[in-house]
Amino acid sequence: MGQQQLLLIVLGVIIVGIAVLFGIILFRQNSIDHKRDQLINEGMVVANNAREYFHKPSTYGGGQYTFTGWEIPSQMLHSANGSYTAIVGANTVEITGTGNELVSGTDSVKVKFTVNGTGIQTMIIN
Repeated sequence: MGQQQLLLIVLGVIIVGIAVLFGIILFRQNSIDHKRDQLINEGMVVANNAREYFHKPSTYGGGQYTFTGWEIPSQMLHSANGSYTAIVGANTVEITGTGNELVSGTDSVKVKFTVNGTGIQTMIIN
């Protein structure tokens, strides 16, 4: 083979290698974004559960305009996408969803919800 043909083969292998590496990086980022979206969706269900408790009268098992006594339902503590924890106060609840997908090193996907009587705030931590 000629020197030019060998150079073209090496160049082709390098270009294909770069394309494969780029594809792997895009796939990984898409996976992380998908996990974050799933955590947000599930976390909103948990946050709405807390708001429902807040607005429900105590005779029906609610908090009657307080979050005191609310806990994350046991079936919502862990899912295929991650786990949820809550810090409950009388007027607010902070729910943190931690995904099982690592972003980098030991950092997991995290989403935080702050629930009060008027609404829900969502903050993407990682």
